[in-house]
Amino acid sequence: MARPISPLWLLLLSLIYTLLSSHRTSGAVSGVDGRKEYIVYMGDKPLGDFSAAAAHTNLLQQVFGSEIASDSLQYSYKRSFNGFVVKLTEEEMKQLEGGVVAIFPNEKKKLHTTRSWDFIGFPQQVNRTTIECDVIIGVLDTGIWPESDSFKDVGFGPPPSKWKGICQGLSNFTCNNKIIGARYYKSDTTFSPEDLQNPRDSEGHGTHTASTAAGGLVSTVSLSGFGLGTARGGVPSARIAVYKICWSDGCSDADILAAFDDAIADGVDIISL
Repeated sequence: MARPISPLWLLLLSLIYTLLSSHRTSGAVSGVDGRKEYIVYMGDKPLGDFSAAAAHTNLLQQVFGSEIASDSLQYSYKRSFNGFVVKLTEEEMKQLEGGVVAIFPNEKKKLHTTRSWDFIGFPQQVNRTTIECDVIIGVLDTGIWPESDSFKDVGFGPPPSKWKGICQGLSNFTCNNKIIGARYYKSDTTFSPEDLQNPRDSEGHGTHTASTAAGGLVSTVSLSGFGLGTARGGVPSARIAVYKICWSDGCSDADILAAFDDAIADGVDIISL
């Protein structure tokens, strides 16, 4: 019997198609050796025991030899689909593309914001059910500021049993029963002075989108006195899992896919990107 298709799988496949469609004319930034980062998509994850890193290294060794394979493999997607990130010259990329489903350059995306729930006709007084607190929203953005009043966990019980993720925080970042998990990604390992090398948000965008999706009710909020009222998310009792993929230089395609890979395995119900 065929396995049922998860809605998150459909979203992931849609994202991959979007990345493929949007990379027809532009290339990724080259390194000093002329190599660029490419994302290689190989289709579904094989059933049974499967070592992604070993399989991907073996493929690169067959095509290019052991020296290039060991130095160029940047990341293996191993949880939700079969693919990897590799540094290649344009000639090497053309040599590899005939043996995989798709290959496209790792580029940067720019951030956009959201609008209020009242504006789209979703009032605060909408009827809600008790299962809302078992909903986990994965937020792929610039991280989160956990001390914000929108993310207090007063009245929350422990995370749902389906949650399999982690809190990748350091001494200055902790999760709670509202923010139940956090991870961060930087495939090129290049950080600017303003980047915080943890899930904490240094730009505010991720905190804003997380509170828009699932922030708790915070009364008497305004912007310099304008728009005074109650700030809230669309699903204020839902849990939040943070996946920091955006930095001062943008949001890497490789990091976006890595976060999708983890979020699906972690057990999130909804992904906000």
